[in-house]
Amino acid sequence: MELALQIGLIVTSLLLILLVLLHRGRGGGLSSLFGGGMQSSLSGSSVAEKNLDRATLLIGAIWLICVIGLGLLIKVA
Repeated sequence: MELALQIGLIVTSLLLILLVLLHRGRGGGLSSLFGGGMQSSLSGSSVAEKNLDRATLLIGAIWLICVIGLGLLIKVA
């Protein structure tokens, strides 16, 4: 169980780094490389940006569960 949580933690950490870098910042960030920079700043969030937000929150929740699970396993052992 501990090994599965450690692998999950590594995978979700890498995914979180990727997803955060894909978010649109003030200057466009890496998301502008994939066509996100074409929109004007006055328009609302696009569907892709909303889906990216949801994916980031989901992966962040999984990451948090892995961290808490590992902490509990280490505390018991």
